[in-house]
Amino acid sequence: MQTLSADELLDRDNHAWEELKELLDNGQNTYEYVSAQPEDGADALYRLQVSTKSYLGAVAYETEGMVFDHGWIMLLGAGGKSVFGSLTSWNGVSDKPCVQALEGMMVVAYDVAGGFFALDTGKFGRTGEIYYYAPDAQEWESTELTYSEFLTWLADGDLQQFYLTFRWEGWQNDLGQLQTGQVFAYYPPLWTQEGSGESSSKSPVSVEEAWKAAQNSN
Repeated sequence: MQTLSADELLDRDNHAWEELKELLDNGQNTYEYVSAQPEDGADALYRLQVSTKSYLGAVAYETEGMVFDHGWIMLLGAGGKSVFGSLTSWNGVSDKPCVQALEGMMVVAYDVAGGFFALDTGKFGRTGEIYYYAPDAQEWESTELTYSEFLTWLADGDLQQFYLTFRWEGWQNDLGQLQTGQVFAYYPPLWTQEGSGESSSKSPVSVEEAWKAAQNSN
């Protein structure tokens, strides 16, 4: 397969970023992002071999990463000081990997409950579909969404309903306890009968620790 240069992947005429920004601005869920350094964005496009005609390419090129719903979900981008890791360093195509990559999957986001969103690139035979590693079930579950549909869900989906059993009264304020690259560990864990967002105690841990736990359970 031919490897395209970053310039060839940077399609200025059909850049998906403006369309994506409009989607996010009109969505009901909060979002924030820090713009990527142009060289980091170009490097991400080249290593991932994705075009800015796609939402994935637009996020990879334009942002260090994006946070949704008051900081509950972190969407990976080109990486930078505002976010732990990047689309490349999470997925084994970086000179400086930040975690052990998962074969057949491309991690695109994680949440503060220790859940992970990843594109199937061969692991489950449903290439292009987003899977969610659910920390309460300790397994990967298909969302039946493509990446662009996933972005639409992040912008306008019912995240409160999706995370109903993971959340607790006052969770928005408690997110302030987390440093960059941290998530909550629940005790008792969410996968136990006693564990829940409301009743479990929560303490900050590194997302690498949560990722190792996710990999070890599969």
